[in-house]
Amino acid sequence: MTIIEDDEATTLGIHTADPQAEDESPRLRNLTYDEIRVGEEAKVIRTVTADDLKLFAVVSGNVNPRHLDETFAREQGDGRLVAPAMFGAAAVSAVLGNRLPGPGTIYRRQDLRFERPLYVGDQLKIYLQVTEKKPHNVVEFDCLGVNQNGERIFFGIAEVVAPDKSVEVTATSLPDVQLIPHAKFRDLITRCKQMDPVRTAVAHPCDESAIRAAWEAAGEGLITPVLVGPREKIVAAAQRAGVDCSAFRIVEAAHSHEAAAAAVDLVKRGEAEMLMKGSLHTDELMAAVVAREAGLRTARRISHCFVMDLPTYDELLIVTDAAINISPTLEDKIDITQNAIDLALALGVSPVRVAVLSAVEMVNARMPSTLEAAALCKMADRGQIRGAVLDGPLALDNAINLHAARLKNIESPVAGRANILLVPDLNAGNMLAKSLSFLADADAAGIVLGARVPIVLTSRADSVEAKQTSCAVAVLVAAAMRDKTWGRLPS
Repeated sequence: MTIIEDDEATTLGIHTADPQAEDESPRLRNLTYDEIRVGEEAKVIRTVTADDLKLFAVVSGNVNPRHLDETFAREQGDGRLVAPAMFGAAAVSAVLGNRLPGPGTIYRRQDLRFERPLYVGDQLKIYLQVTEKKPHNVVEFDCLGVNQNGERIFFGIAEVVAPDKSVEVTATSLPDVQLIPHAKFRDLITRCKQMDPVRTAVAHPCDESAIRAAWEAAGEGLITPVLVGPREKIVAAAQRAGVDCSAFRIVEAAHSHEAAAAAVDLVKRGEAEMLMKGSLHTDELMAAVVAREAGLRTARRISHCFVMDLPTYDELLIVTDAAINISPTLEDKIDITQNAIDLALALGVSPVRVAVLSAVEMVNARMPSTLEAAALCKMADRGQIRGAVLDGPLALDNAINLHAARLKNIESPVAGRANILLVPDLNAGNMLAKSLSFLADADAAGIVLGARVPIVLTSRADSVEAKQTSCAVAVLVAAAMRDKTWGRLPS
């Protein structure tokens, strides 16, 4: 089959120009069986995007993680998302139905052989050429799909029944389907790119996930990693991950406990402004952080915040504490709340609205969480908790859904529009955060506050964007600490 160049493409129905330049409702014109000539050609070009694969998965039901999950793609391949083979076949169908022969075409047969993967970011060029006209309006085509390098993705034949009547119609308007990205996370990362990278002690980055997270954050200009751990294991992990860590300083530490202590010591000596968890257990790192003499304690209780980007919620949502304090007391919750408020202010959230969660929205003497919620709100009224408006107890639905709050006649500046959710205990917080992640398509960045520096906590299961956002959140906190605005109300 002869490949025709862009400027030789036959115009059939829709021009091959950038679709953004097309009219909102383009016209489709067909060629009838009698008008079609052997040798007639058509071509389309499209760039494959990650959203294309998500939409294809929705329609086809094919949720193979090789097509959709970047972490899986790294572990099972070279890190690039691969389009399903039938994605290319569907693109051929679009050329036949839209251009040649066009409206009225009926598919009869398609026989394609797939030679190499089609990746997200590739430019797919599809060429069709009429090879034979058969009785009963049947037309056979050669089909070819190549990438931007001219490498053959697939080839084969297609057979259709061509229309026998000429038509020109306006293309059917498709529903406005949008895959809502985690735009709020991208905004945080973009803000940090205007700042200098923060020197970060990465404790024991001795597996592929940990070393790649540090490398990717450095690549985004968020951090300058100082890798703390056994050199041989760090270098081997980098080689397995396919990343170059030769430009990073490595501080030798024999094992994970020693790495945690050495990373903390780097902070105490002023050689790092942030800590980042590598492949060691969280409790190992935190044991070094809270050590009485050698640690990084402050007057505040240490707590964890999930910063969550939900497609269905208008603003960032902070959930605390879902990772460190198992059964916090009322006194603990004062610090947990203030840490979260200071974080929200550092991220530019205004106004800060804290919903103190319980199972119900009425104070009940038999439910301690409702009593503590009421006490925290009164403390905020008296200035013991500053920088935000608090309300509670509030059930989850009343906290984040204005309609639900109104149905229960709850009049509150927080109900229905909270941006901080203070949970009763770790069980409730962890289940809430994981429910939002796995059932509501939320991405979650993790940070530990209350120490002398922000601490980045990431999980192997986190997306690339979540890991980078965890670093971005910590960078903004470190900047507030450096500028002496951390913990202070905005002027």
